[in-house]
Amino acid sequence: MSHAVNKLAAQKAYGGGGNNSVPSYIEQEVMSWSREKIILKMYDLFIVSAKRKDVNKMSKVLIELMGALNFEYEEVSTRLYRLYEYCQDVSSKKDTKKLFILFLK
Repeated sequence: MSHAVNKLAAQKAYGGGGNNSVPSYIEQEVMSWSREKIILKMYDLFIVSAKRKDVNKMSKVLIELMGALNFEYEEVSTRLYRLYEYCQDVSSKKDTKKLFILFLK
């Protein structure tokens, strides 16, 4: 994964104050993460955002997850993309109960 992607993951996961700065020790930790760990952290962030009913952050996480899909594996990627689209639709309606059922069962 590129340096820019890991830096973006650090900002999205730990976002700093108004200037979006991330402490250097956190940035270094995130730089060492594998692609899989970043995706798992994004799922965690989505669940936390759903619990907080933070629709804006849920949407951002879903966009990142959609962008991380590898369409060389067409069947799986297409199914996940459709799932993420459904989650965006449900989250835009602020129906977090459906999201909890979907992700926590």
